[in-house]
Amino acid sequence: MSQSSISYLWREPEAAKGFVTGVSLHSHTNQSKETLDFISEMSKDWTFLQPLMRWAEQRSKRLTGIAPAYAQAYWTPPLTPSLAFDLERKQIENKLQLPGLVSISDHDDIKAPLMLRTVPSSEHIPISLEWTVPFGCTAFHLGVHNLPSATAADWMERLVAFTATPVKERNPKLLGEYLAELHEIPSVLLIFNHPLWDLYRVGKDRHEVDVNQFLALHGQFIHALELNGLRDWKENRETATLANKWNQLVISGGDRHGVEPNANVNLTHATSFNEFVHEVRRERLSHVLFMPQYAEPWKHRILLSTLDAIRDYPHFPEGSRLWDERVFHPDVHGNIRPLTELWTTGKAPTLFRGALAVVKMMGTRPVSEGLRMAWNDTVEMRATLDA
Repeated sequence: MSQSSISYLWREPEAAKGFVTGVSLHSHTNQSKETLDFISEMSKDWTFLQPLMRWAEQRSKRLTGIAPAYAQAYWTPPLTPSLAFDLERKQIENKLQLPGLVSISDHDDIKAPLMLRTVPSSEHIPISLEWTVPFGCTAFHLGVHNLPSATAADWMERLVAFTATPVKERNPKLLGEYLAELHEIPSVLLIFNHPLWDLYRVGKDRHEVDVNQFLALHGQFIHALELNGLRDWKENRETATLANKWNQLVISGGDRHGVEPNANVNLTHATSFNEFVHEVRRERLSHVLFMPQYAEPWKHRILLSTLDAIRDYPHFPEGSRLWDERVFHPDVHGNIRPLTELWTTGKAPTLFRGALAVVKMMGTRPVSEGLRMAWNDTVEMRATLDA
């Protein structure tokens, strides 16, 4: 029988007492490629933006010869693997007074943990990724944590190839075979990340049908459903209900992309990641702790995360300092390059700078505090997420 429990540090300051370690799951580094598809999708929802978007796209084509290609373009989070690892570990050490285990899971990529393994302070970090899994008319994100060192590169090639294979050419049995094979590795932890987030915008009802079908077919290989630190209370409550329906554990996953540390962690009696996996998979135990930042209004936190993505960081390593060094787009020949190399005048067009200035203004103290009060969802927070 699965045994999940949930605590909230702002309500229970001593929640970590009696536990041995804190575990940070699901955070991203500048090795993670984040799609820009949402820009074109946003203009479909906000019809008043469509004329402006079309004008900007035509102007780009006219002046540079480059038409916006949102599906091929992407941005990367600001933190390097080392900075991301230190941020997550120090939050656990400083706020919980516990040693911290950190599993970074970039999108379809394991470069960050491999890089961190060359540094003595992080040499034991698990090799993990967030795998994009096409399913039905949508796609799901699975946290694949703690791949064996000897076969991690081979697994990475296989998983990426599965994601890239067109639906008509994909072996329908292959997903189940891969999940079963991963499940057979005792050290691997498979987590269904933000299962109820309709990320690919197929519609809530259609998405939930696919989620339940996925769990019916492959749930025996999934070890927990994620309560996501960047999703709102309502969605996480529904995820807890879904987990209960399928006799699944719930587990933490901060999904950090900016510079705010994960908004939830797991508390455990394990002293290593392998032991933690055993606790989840074999003992069927999971204790999720929500950190104080999760109590902040959700829309305000999303705004702050957005500001993190478009802010400049002069003290960061070269290549991560400017926002337009971290956004990539095909050039006229189809080669992916940072925007800093594509601007015809050496700097972002006036339209871009104006739009960014408006967003950044929302982060200034008077405006930010006003929005925070307007977006306060304290009433919604009165309900718990307990499964």
